[in-house]
Amino acid sequence: MKKLLIALVTLVPSLAFAAGGANVHLESANIDLNDTESLQRGLDKFQHYCAGCHSTQYQRYNRVAEDLDISLDDMRDKYMVVEGAKVGDLMENSIPEVDAAKWFGAAPPDLTLVARVRGEDWLYTYLKSFYHDESRPFGVNNTVFPSVAMPHVLQDLQGLSVKQEDGSFVTTGGKLTAEEYDQVVRDITGFLVYSGDPVKLERESLGWWVMGFLFIFFIVAYLLKKEYWKDVH
Repeated sequence: MKKLLIALVTLVPSLAFAAGGANVHLESANIDLNDTESLQRGLDKFQHYCAGCHSTQYQRYNRVAEDLDISLDDMRDKYMVVEGAKVGDLMENSIPEVDAAKWFGAAPPDLTLVARVRGEDWLYTYLKSFYHDESRPFGVNNTVFPSVAMPHVLQDLQGLSVKQEDGSFVTTGGKLTAEEYDQVVRDITGFLVYSGDPVKLERESLGWWVMGFLFIFFIVAYLLKKEYWKDVH
C-alpha cells in the first residue's frame, strides 16, 4: 500500500504536465536554496497568485515556516490565504476541485512535486513564456506548454506578450521591468524547488559528513589491514 501511494504521488503530477512542448530552449533558473529571502518571496507570490487554484498539499504551513525562518505569527498573517486554515494544516488550495474542473476543464494539479517532475529550468521558462492568443479560452497561450489551460495569473506583473511577424515577442503593460519579473519568477521557482525536496540541503550536508567518515574509516581499515598482514608479507 505504501509503495502504491508513493507511485501515485509521483505519477499524478507527471501525467498533468506530460503534454508540454518539445524542443523548446529552456533558460537557466540558477536557483539557490540557501537564499532564504528569495524562498520567502517565492512563498509570498505563490500564496497570493497561485494558491487560489494550485495546492502544495504535501507541505505543512508550520514546516515551511520553520525551514524558511518565518515566525508562526507571520505565517498566519502574511502567507496563509485559505480561510480557516491552521498552521499545522497541509497547504491546500482555496477552491473545490469540482468547481475548478468545471471552470478550467480539468482540476489544477498539485504543484508540490512539479519542479522535480519537470525541472527548475522548465518551470522558470514556462512562467516567462505566456503570450497573447485570442483562440485560447483565457486569451493566452504558452510556448513551453502549447494549448495551456490556465490563465496568465502573473500578467499584471509581466504584462502581455504579443507575437510579431518575425516570431519575436513584444511585452507591454506590466508593473515590473523584465529584470524585476525575472526575479519574481525565480523566487516562485525556488520555492517550488524547495517544496519538491525540503531536505535537500540537509541531505547534501549530511552526505559530506558521511563521505568524510568513510574516508577516515578507509584509512583506519587500511592501516589495520597492514598491521594484521605485516608478518604474512
